[in-house]
Amino acid sequence: MLIVDARETESLDKALKKYKKKFEKAGILKELRRRQAFVKPSVVRRNTVLRAMFREKLNHHS
Repeated sequence: MLIVDARETESLDKALKKYKKKFEKAGILKELRRRQAFVKPSVVRRNTVLRAMFREKLNHHS
């Protein structure tokens, strides 16, 4: 649960902005999307390797 410390002098917009920032930083939405579908550990590893290879290829061509 996210808790935002809102002061009485702060506007609601400012407090909402703080909440949104905290929400993004916590990665809640990212985690929810990740949990929607199960991905086998072997597939996760393969994707990680392929991503690393792609990044490596990009770095060598620049």
